[in-house]
Amino acid sequence: MLLLIDHQVGLMQLIDDMPPELAKNNVVGLAKTAKTFGIPVLLTTSRDWGPNGVIVPELKALFPDVEVIRRPGVINAYRWPPFREALEAAGRQKVIIAAVTDSTCLQFPSLDMVLDGYEVHAVIDASGAESPGQIVRDATVATLAQAGVKVRTWFSVAAELIADWRRDEALGWPFAAGAIREHVPAWGYLLDIDMAHLTGQMNPPDWFVPGQSSPPSRPAQRPEHSRGPAELPAGPAPGPGATTRRPQRHDLVC
Repeated sequence: MLLLIDHQVGLMQLIDDMPPELAKNNVVGLAKTAKTFGIPVLLTTSRDWGPNGVIVPELKALFPDVEVIRRPGVINAYRWPPFREALEAAGRQKVIIAAVTDSTCLQFPSLDMVLDGYEVHAVIDASGAESPGQIVRDATVATLAQAGVKVRTWFSVAAELIADWRRDEALGWPFAAGAIREHVPAWGYLLDIDMAHLTGQMNPPDWFVPGQSSPPSRPAQRPEHSRGPAELPAGPAPGPGATTRRPQRHDLVC
């Protein structure tokens, strides 16, 4: 079960331990992972009719049929009856949770759920920390770990879910080309290189011969801007009173 708590356009501005756009990238990557593997999701917001703002649009777009549980201001989502009832109705004992703020929206329900017997995986990089960010994050991680919450990153959760790329290529490939490629740029670059190689896009041109830098039928020429002044073609004679300008090597030539 994946619980996404209070990722709202207003509250995202409170995040201080990473750029808000990185936090959004991570939570959307986590959400796409859950959708790929068919993991049920609960979405909830807190006072989304005020400055907290509506839920991040990308999350709602991923789960258009999931009703957002709108809380009137109860900070601990687990203590809001409709949210808790929805969680209990799902019948899952292993819970993955991410929330907009580490020290409150993530920490409070995580601690309560552990006491009630849930196995809780708190995704720290799909959650944020208010100022001072690093201090808040460190304190939250220490508190969660001491209470028995498993502190994770979204990519470690994703990797554990797939476990073995050979297990199900029909599922693994959409996962790699979707959530991983789109939200882990380094892996995306590697995947693009691999695909370019497999599809023949990385083969050298037919005329290429090791040790040569240009096609045999077209001798290499120095570009105009790399020639010395004496090599440049003569231009029209300057008019009366005009001054000549010595071409500079740093002149922009496009």
